[in-house]
Amino acid sequence: MERANNVVDGPQSVIWDITYACPLRCTHCYSESGRRPSRQVSHDDMLRIADAIISLGPVQVTLAGGEPLLVKGVFEVAERLTRAGISVLVYTGGWNFQPWMTEELARVCGRVVVSVDGPAPEVHDRIRGRAGSFARAMRALALLEAAARERAERGERPLPFAIDCVVVRSNVDRLEEFCTDVVPRFPHLSSLDFGAAVPSGLGSRTGYAEHELLSDEQLVKLGSEEQRARLQALAPATVRVGTSTNFSLQMNPEQVARGLDFQSVQIEPDGQIRAMLIYEGTVGSLLEEPPAELWRRAVERWTDPFVTEALSGAGAGTMRGWAEAVRRIDYHFGSAAVRARIDRRPVFIAPTVG
Repeated sequence: MERANNVVDGPQSVIWDITYACPLRCTHCYSESGRRPSRQVSHDDMLRIADAIISLGPVQVTLAGGEPLLVKGVFEVAERLTRAGISVLVYTGGWNFQPWMTEELARVCGRVVVSVDGPAPEVHDRIRGRAGSFARAMRALALLEAAARERAERGERPLPFAIDCVVVRSNVDRLEEFCTDVVPRFPHLSSLDFGAAVPSGLGSRTGYAEHELLSDEQLVKLGSEEQRARLQALAPATVRVGTSTNFSLQMNPEQVARGLDFQSVQIEPDGQIRAMLIYEGTVGSLLEEPPAELWRRAVERWTDPFVTEALSGAGAGTMRGWAEAVRRIDYHFGSAAVRARIDRRPVFIAPTVG
């Protein structure tokens, strides 16, 4: 059943940042993970949150963070969702990936996505903020590749795994190398996605839009079919290559009015629901209130006059304008603690590369 404004009675997808604990310090981190309390709840409360998510009837749940594989009991949570008929995706930076995890992931989730932000250590490690993170990501992919091969040889369904790259100015000229140097190492890899960094969390701080978010020209190129086809041609034929400007996440008034391509909510580790993906500002907790009521409040936020005004300016079509709108919306709807965290964000200074 659909409402008059083309909004269904529940989210089609849910992103659950199940913890803010993280071994990495990514320059663009949307959740500022590793720099703030993990806010991870007890195992019983995680299962309660999972049941609340199930009641909303989403098709897909993405377990992210932070680093979800740091969470004790995450596989039981994923199994709870999977048994309810929900497709579960797990995003990982790969730092703490262990061989035994491959069978557990194959048992309880539909796909594993490894975040790789550079085709070589000097690019990836700088963006991800920790030396050795590229090697750890490659090791995680190698373990997933070995597990997929072994499962295929046994006649079992290989666990689909993929690479996701957040595209910023300091890696946008290295995308071809992903297709020619990285992807061929993993014959069972299913997909490679390049998505432009968006002005969320640390990606919205002063200085980041000017130095690292893609320019208008770079966005046009990344989002073009010509660029996607060129990158696809460089990769093995078995791997799907996707590119996106990610402007669909902006949720500007025109997008909302004509109907969003996706209808999603983001859940913080302690069960608080964000009204809009990538923006600060929650509408209540799944541990305290009916999930359907929280979804209703989230949908109302999409057309809130303050949101509409902030995202209607002439500059909203540019990354810099979007970043300014995000800062306004986050500060307006964020709690006192959120505003204090925003105030503590350091100005981004572009690194000297040489």
